[in-house]
Amino acid sequence: MSAVKPPSLAKTPHQGPIDWRSMVEWLKEDGVISADEARRTVARCSQAESAQHPLVRLAAVAMERASDRKHLDIETLTQYLAARAGMEYLRIDPLKVDVGKVADTMSAGYAERHRVLPVQVLPREVVVATAEPFITDWVDEVERQSRRSVRRVVANPQDIHRYTAEFFALAKSVRAAVKAGGNSGAASFEQLVELGKSNKQLDANDQGVVQVVDWLWQYAFDQRASDIHLEPRREQGVIRFRIDGLLHPVYQMPMTVLTAMTARIKLLGRMDVVEKRRPQDGRIKTRNPRGDEIEMRLSTLPTAFGEKMVMRIFDPDTAVKDLDALGFAPHDALRWEALVKRPHGIILVTGPTGSGKTTTLYSTLKRVATEEVNVSTVEDPIEMIEPSFNQTQVQPQLDFNFADGLRALMRQDPDIIMVGEIRDLQTAEMAVQAALTGHLVFSTLHTNDAPSAITRMMELGVPSYLINATMLGVLAQRLVRTLCKLCREPDTSNSRAAIDEVIKPWKISGSYRPLKPVGCVDCRMTGFLGRTGLYELLTVSEAFKEKVTQGPSIDILRRQAIADGMRPLRLAGALRVAEGLTTLDEVLTATPSLD
Repeated sequence: MSAVKPPSLAKTPHQGPIDWRSMVEWLKEDGVISADEARRTVARCSQAESAQHPLVRLAAVAMERASDRKHLDIETLTQYLAARAGMEYLRIDPLKVDVGKVADTMSAGYAERHRVLPVQVLPREVVVATAEPFITDWVDEVERQSRRSVRRVVANPQDIHRYTAEFFALAKSVRAAVKAGGNSGAASFEQLVELGKSNKQLDANDQGVVQVVDWLWQYAFDQRASDIHLEPRREQGVIRFRIDGLLHPVYQMPMTVLTAMTARIKLLGRMDVVEKRRPQDGRIKTRNPRGDEIEMRLSTLPTAFGEKMVMRIFDPDTAVKDLDALGFAPHDALRWEALVKRPHGIILVTGPTGSGKTTTLYSTLKRVATEEVNVSTVEDPIEMIEPSFNQTQVQPQLDFNFADGLRALMRQDPDIIMVGEIRDLQTAEMAVQAALTGHLVFSTLHTNDAPSAITRMMELGVPSYLINATMLGVLAQRLVRTLCKLCREPDTSNSRAAIDEVIKPWKISGSYRPLKPVGCVDCRMTGFLGRTGLYELLTVSEAFKEKVTQGPSIDILRRQAIADGMRPLRLAGALRVAEGLTTLDEVLTATPSLD
């Protein structure tokens, strides 16, 4: 966790707790606010007494900065206070705090009483966050108890209050769970026999376990995680979150606790808690801190050291995103909208796992699922429950596969059908049959780009004349990280020349604004925040059909698709780089070359 040390404004040392009047006087003295703004602030704050921290109170007043008339929020005021005290400023990132070590440094009562929070414990040093930089009477005691030197940093008082409650409550729950479960380890392929150790198993309904699982979910929602990984290792259990496509370590805990957490989640997901030798799937519906319903898809897998669980979190807003929010450029958005309004035919969405295919399909189907049409899906598994669809899940153990599901759907008077994935000739033939009999069929394939979907269908055994009779278009997509809007800055390197090399042959005009990542506390110093889609839309024209009939190479199909208006994935990415939305490295990593 990195702290930011701004230019010091330190003046004559202040003693004791800060008060709002002193803060206003300092802000005026240092030219941050005008004398008139200082008088207005004093008048407003004098109207009523408050037990709030001075920074919280002043932030609520929304003072205007003299230089640009922007409101001084609590983070800006905290940074100013750090500079005034000659100390480092820290924006607490809970993902980078080792909660177990923090709780071992001091008690919850001590942290609350002194309004401090340990945020990092090193071999010889403990970093402690405070919003009272001029109170130091606790430092000697912490150094004596921890046998480490204390380095103080200034942090937002609201964050200190919030995370003090969260971190110590979590540590207490984990300790309670460990105490209830003894020291037994999870069964693995190299089980260690330790004589004299307790063999007591931890109950999935133990209150400590319940609290840790509840914390885990709320924490994941708060951190914008798309996936939660519970991973058994040799010595301990590891929790990781996937955020913006990258995995972040979150917490390490005894295997007894991780095993009990997995059992608790399996219980809630209506999975077989006893069965640990084979993979299982399940789902849970819960609520995030805002009260919105959240769907989570569960998957377990036996590993060398125990049962691993992954929870895929589905954003409740995913199914109602418009094309612009998904990342469609206007050029492709218009063509996609025209395509999905066709009365019958097949539309394929392709891309690797995790490229956003399900999001695009659900979002599209949500808009066409009016009261006048019957939208039916057959999926493996059902990703998100959507009330406006009729959703069916394939069940291989009952010999009910995609082809069987499609065959059954055909007798359910559907207008629009979505097949989770075309994996074999039988499913492909059923999809073609559905399209020929007047239905609009959506499905996915795992191919590298849009033209490859046509050759893949032919490899499965679908004749070219049936492809021409039913195929409307193919959408290939990828996800790339987007630059953090708070810290990105102009890219003065050779990226403009690299963008020109991709864009110029397409005769696309427009000004370029390539930007580069910098890193700030809001994006965890990565320079990126969120992801967006890149799209390549192939529409099947009469000229394209002629090429399909001739049994062509992929290059011939690609050239014809481009002549018909398809913009390759790499070009779509280069245009996003030119707009300052992402970087060339992100695009080059995510997209196939144009060669």
